[in-house]
Amino acid sequence: MALKKPFTGIGKTYKNMKITKICCIGAGYVGGPTMAVIAKKNPNIQVTIVDINEQRIAAWNNPDVSKLPIYEPGLAEIVEETRGKNLFFSTNIDKAIDESEMIFISVNTPTKTYGKGKGMAADLKYVELCARNIAEVATSDKIVVEKSTLPVRTAQAIKSILHNIGSQVNFHILSNPEFLAEGTAIEDLLNPDRVLIGGESKIAIESLANVYGSWVPKDRILTTNLWSSELSKLTANAFLAQRVSSINAISELCEHTEANVNEVAKAIGMDSRIGSKFLKASVGFGGSCFQKDILNLVYIARSYNLNEVANYWEQVIIMNDHQKRRFADKLIKTLYNTVSGKKISMLGWAFKKDTNDTRESAAIYVTDHLLNEQAKISVYDPKVPKEKVYSDLNYLNTRTEQENQDNVIINDNPYDTVKDSHAIAIMTEWDEFKNYDWKKIYNDMKKPAFIFDGRNVLDKSEMNKIGFEYFSIGQ
Repeated sequence: MALKKPFTGIGKTYKNMKITKICCIGAGYVGGPTMAVIAKKNPNIQVTIVDINEQRIAAWNNPDVSKLPIYEPGLAEIVEETRGKNLFFSTNIDKAIDESEMIFISVNTPTKTYGKGKGMAADLKYVELCARNIAEVATSDKIVVEKSTLPVRTAQAIKSILHNIGSQVNFHILSNPEFLAEGTAIEDLLNPDRVLIGGESKIAIESLANVYGSWVPKDRILTTNLWSSELSKLTANAFLAQRVSSINAISELCEHTEANVNEVAKAIGMDSRIGSKFLKASVGFGGSCFQKDILNLVYIARSYNLNEVANYWEQVIIMNDHQKRRFADKLIKTLYNTVSGKKISMLGWAFKKDTNDTRESAAIYVTDHLLNEQAKISVYDPKVPKEKVYSDLNYLNTRTEQENQDNVIINDNPYDTVKDSHAIAIMTEWDEFKNYDWKKIYNDMKKPAFIFDGRNVLDKSEMNKIGFEYFSIGQ
């Protein structure tokens, strides 16, 4: 990248400059945990996480760390250790931008719900707003790090905004995609498979590498050009989602052939060329990244008229939607082709265990499908608040908010949730579900008592022994 002047930072030549202050714009599932770990591992760097959402920042500053806005095992302990020392949460975005030498952009990049690319392309309006804010506020040279998941060549748009503001401030753009799995984010950050840094300035890359290098071995810090880095993130999620959809496709075949998908997965997973990870059959994948990133990949491929490539990756999404729909349809068919007026209990609302994230959770879509069939829904999740469940359903705009409230009850006790229900649908693989008193649950349910295990967390023979009519994925 051509520079307008020698890259200097706050009065010093850049090579001699240490990063002393980092700003992260976006206090969400990526920014919060990532910056907390960076602060923990770099006690001499001041890390400030900023967000326009005052309520979210207030929650991050709550003296009771058990009430942080994000639940991740190990996160509360790190926040408690670093907050107020070298980790800060603020709504004063301009001040943090101005004072920092390095700025992470970690804002939401949802799939567009309007205009060209609706339903597929990433909505980059928040990223652009960040870039414009940085351009307006910065008075000294900055390293700007893309942390949000972005389409390939987004860095070009950010560079264009930052370098055409008429000031003498120099900006270096880096791509540093996150590869966290929610539920294990802190462990993933502390012991990453790799840290990927894409950029054009070796000096800027080295500065970010030094931040990670305080705890990540040098051989795990990979450097690429900007475009390879951006595409690597989309590709990684596409490959992982593809494995989930692949085993889910086989699970349906297993149900028709009396094969057991768990046995099939174990057999193929022992092949070193395939490996055992992401071969767990389920009601379908969720989360903020898999579907969004694949749709983005599809949109990019179509924009270059690579229709065969686009169709290939789109099939991963089609299979995932099919898996959720057939799970709900099987429940309805098994309950004598009607769930009208029947109480169906949903155990789990988060898209996976050990997180309170519900984005694209299978529970939302299965519940919506059952509500269309006039079922009465009861929900329990150990970490997802009542308001979030209603918000997720209201977002679909399938029915009025009042109808959702009338037909969906959220409980804070699992035994109250399942009492007098006709069927239980296990939607999240929370470990606590395995330890419930299932005999008591059976006795409190309508008979015949049905369990539809969307995560294969219970033992089929044990459930049958108690008396349940038990249905699982791929068995």
